[in-house]
Amino acid sequence: MIRLALLRHGHTEWNRAGRIQGSSDIPLDRDARAELAGFRLPPPWDRADLWSSPLKRAQETAQLVAGRAPRTAPGLSEMSWGDWEGLRGADLLAQPGSGFRHIETWGWDYCAPGGESPAQLEARLQPWLRTLDQDAVAVCHIGVMRVLLARAYGWDFAGPALFRIKRNRLFVLQVDRDGLRAEPDPIRLERRS
Repeated sequence: MIRLALLRHGHTEWNRAGRIQGSSDIPLDRDARAELAGFRLPPPWDRADLWSSPLKRAQETAQLVAGRAPRTAPGLSEMSWGDWEGLRGADLLAQPGSGFRHIETWGWDYCAPGGESPAQLEARLQPWLRTLDQDAVAVCHIGVMRVLLARAYGWDFAGPALFRIKRNRLFVLQVDRDGLRAEPDPIRLERRS
């Protein structure tokens, strides 16, 4: 069995503005860089394989908290939001007929126009998951984390999520040939002294 710790990247200007980032390559903002410089991966995760999405915000987060460059995997890129990238979810919700809806009503096949569904993202992640041969940290995105945690918890993007993704925490999954299982409590990053 391999353990995989998932870490969400730090804030960007688009996060703070409520804009949908998806596969757009938006870097961390200055405040996020300063905050993340004060954290590090706790043992034993500080010695685990380090992976990240190829998007700048994930690579920067990995470098800051681990003090080393990560290996990147295209499969760890955020879910594409197609025509909705750069727009605000709140504005789309207020727009009749936009098709935008809350995550509790998505299902696995929900998709933005020109974007990617959770099922498509999961299919993109599977080849990378099969390459893991030892414990690893993956610095990635909320969409990637939702898909992997949904599988681990048996949640079908219907009704309230069985988990809450917070920043600066490792969400640990056990990965084996039978699938994914979530460990119960996220692990906080350590403060640098």
